[in-house]
Amino acid sequence: MKKFKKIVKAIFPYIKNKYILTTLIFLVWLLFLDNNNLVDRYGYIEEYNQLVRDQEYYLKKIETDSKRMEELRTNKENLEKFAREQYLMKRENEDIFIFVEED
Repeated sequence: MKKFKKIVKAIFPYIKNKYILTTLIFLVWLLFLDNNNLVDRYGYIEEYNQLVRDQEYYLKKIETDSKRMEELRTNKENLEKFAREQYLMKRENEDIFIFVEED
């Protein structure tokens, strides 16, 4: 308790100064109370970083899908294989057997 009183006595004359008090209030306002405060800014930075990661993922996905679309458009065998695997299409007089692996 004595240490706290010493600290208060040491700080009190500085807090009494109107310029230091105004500066402290201004800093508290900027760091915590303003619309662009420090806490919100940290959240915005995290959100931005997540959006950048999502953008990179989707750009890679678009690239791979574009390559696959080009293969499907140019190669009839790939188109038939895709239709059989994804949509379970078949030729006439043909049976399809689906094997499901259980874990």
